[in-house]
Amino acid sequence: MVYSHGIHSSMPAQAQIRLDIASSVPAWRQIVSQLRTLAVEGVLKPGDALPPVRRLALDLGIHFNTVAEAYRALAQEGFLEIVHGHGARVVNRRAIARAGPDVADDFLIKVRELVAGARARGLSVRKVVAQLRDLADAVENL
Repeated sequence: MVYSHGIHSSMPAQAQIRLDIASSVPAWRQIVSQLRTLAVEGVLKPGDALPPVRRLALDLGIHFNTVAEAYRALAQEGFLEIVHGHGARVVNRRAIARAGPDVADDFLIKVRELVAGARARGLSVRKVVAQLRDLADAVENL
């Protein structure tokens, strides 16, 4: 079963968190991954407030500590600012220092693994290339 919750009622449909409870990926990691992607793609903008931990947990049908863990992880990565009593807000990451070569190496390893996994599951080379180009275009336009 997949649970979903819109991040903001005024945000577009793509600002949704979807949890697959049958997945081997823990719920908090699914939340981290999706919120990070929404922030990087510009769907969540600097200053945007995220739902309170308890409300998102209730909407997703999970324990509030799971959402709190996801928010803390994103704060440690520099994506969120958490202020006790005021919730979590998306941080402006444009001021972040440039990544070192180890980050680029790690990125390449992950992309190669994703491409290999997609190909192993039957996705054509043409589709993989098209998706990577679309993603590259979207990232360049941020």
